Amino acid sequence: MKRALKVYGEVLRLVRLLPADARPYYAKYARENFVNYRDVDEDPSHLDELFHRAYVHSAWVLNKYSVNEAAADKLKQVC
Repeated sequence: MKRALKVYGEVLRLVRLLPADARPYYAKYARENFVNYRDVDEDPSHLDELFHRAYVHSAWVLNKYSVNEAAADKLKQVC
């Protein structure tokens, strides 16, 4: 759970780098996804896959809005 909160916090920090009009959508999207998966079993391999998907999707969104993907380096370390 502690690691999931770190990942969620990093995703929200990345959302702040997006244009102002896109922030509410992606903040809500992140919250909904973390809430949907909060009851997932604590199997480390399953959690690793979910966290990797969070990183890949975050990098894709940053690239979509022409934000330097290096901003997601800290998220990659947590994931």
